Amino acid sequence: MSAELICQANGAARAGTPAAASPQRAAGRPVRPVIGVLADGTVCFAPVGEVVVDGALVVCHLCGRSFRSVAAHLNSHGWTKERYCDAFGLERGQSLESDHTRKLRAAALAARLLFEPAMREGSAAGRARARAGLLTADAAAAARGRSFPQQRRKKAAAARTKNPSASVAKANRDRARQRLVVVAAAAAERLGYADIGALVADRTRQGSSLAAISREAGLHKDWLARHLRTVDPVAAQVVAQAATEAVRARWLPAVRALGYADLASYLRQRHGQDHQTVSAMAAELDVSRHAVQAALREQGVAVIAHAAKRHAADQRAAAVAAGLGFASVGDYISQRRAQGLTWRAIAAESGEPQTWLRRQAV
Repeated sequence: MSAELICQANGAARAGTPAAASPQRAAGRPVRPVIGVLADGTVCFAPVGEVVVDGALVVCHLCGRSFRSVAAHLNSHGWTKERYCDAFGLERGQSLESDHTRKLRAAALAARLLFEPAMREGSAAGRARARAGLLTADAAAAARGRSFPQQRRKKAAAARTKNPSASVAKANRDRARQRLVVVAAAAAERLGYADIGALVADRTRQGSSLAAISREAGLHKDWLARHLRTVDPVAAQVVAQAATEAVRARWLPAVRALGYADLASYLRQRHGQDHQTVSAMAAELDVSRHAVQAALREQGVAVIAHAAKRHAADQRAAAVAAGLGFASVGDYISQRRAQGLTWRAIAAESGEPQTWLRRQAV
């Protein structure tokens, strides 16, 4: 017996069909080659997660033969449809018939609905359960805790391929922006304004904050602070400029008392040249640290974390390098390491800790 027939016979035996009967029952219907074996040893004649349709027939995963209805054929293997779908990665609602067979079955059922009272009663009961949402609830309960079948995963992968992630992300962003525009328009209309920009401009002139305006409009207190730039960029720019002018006006007396003409010159001198920290400047101006950080970003001054300590560290490194006769500590370490000196020897020569020297080398 050929290897292929042996595999088919073994597959038929595992599926519950007598091995000797398989070649005879396959007469007139070509048997597909074995393409794999499941984890439990069941031979597979069709791809897992797929239903192979051959014209008006459907291929059985268990024996490789084609039938108008594999669901009706499964009884010969001793299998149920639920077991079949779970074993071969198919969705439980997947039809195991071809389109042609489904059309014939639909026509027959339509005729039975006309002439059989029991069919009409059962159909009416099913429609009532569907309208009440009971069928959906039952399906959700049945699917709870069960992993997605391979067929569902393949469909999802195919959908992602047809809709690239970039285009999907753009569509989601556009939809979210449109939702924000609708919410903003409704909030402005509730307070009697044509649009959100008019509302914000009027309330800002009256001295209200964005948080107060959001609450008045029935929104979250941070809604306008987060989304005004999206729904109305012009209004957001006006608000930002007004806030900047208010900060400058509030800080100007303190800045001038320290001998600076304006806020920009103060920030550049104190942070960029005097290496004062953000906290130190905040205490000097009697404002919050976050306000100073915002002012630095607005003036285009890079915020340096631990400015005073870093400046002191740079000065120390420069002093050590000058005492050793090098442009930098890094140049000194590179030369000494090239000469074969150990870190202990370099530390002894320079009088600096090994840990500090290693950090300078990095």
